[in-house]
Amino acid sequence: MTSSRVASELASILVPIGVVGAVLAALCALIAGIAIMRGAAGLAGGAVGLWIPSAMLSSTASFANQWTPLLISGAALVAMLVIGAVGRGIVNTGEPAREAARAARVQALIDAPDPVVVPRGTTVTPSTGSQPALAG
Repeated sequence: MTSSRVASELASILVPIGVVGAVLAALCALIAGIAIMRGAAGLAGGAVGLWIPSAMLSSTASFANQWTPLLISGAALVAMLVIGAVGRGIVNTGEPAREAARAARVQALIDAPDPVVVPRGTTVTPSTGSQPALAG
């Protein structure tokens, strides 16, 4: 077998593996970006942790001189980390207004008068403010 034939056979195996790795890496990068935007650090770390072996899997296509899957997986992670950070910044700018509204609702609940519960079948008579005399 000639070396070009061996290289062709390897490329037919390694390039699809690299493409699958790039797709998995892009999905992990997307999850990492969304997790950063929502402030879920554990999920973001897990997604980046899964991105690493996926990117390594995408590097198998480089043995056949196909660098596109590896470049796509790297660019996807960088893009999603930047988009996630910008999105988190936008979410954080609205947080003081939401916190003030939350505090106002809590204060309104605290200041509200306690409800008077009257048992069924009884009538409420207005009080004159004086106590009745004790029968003695």
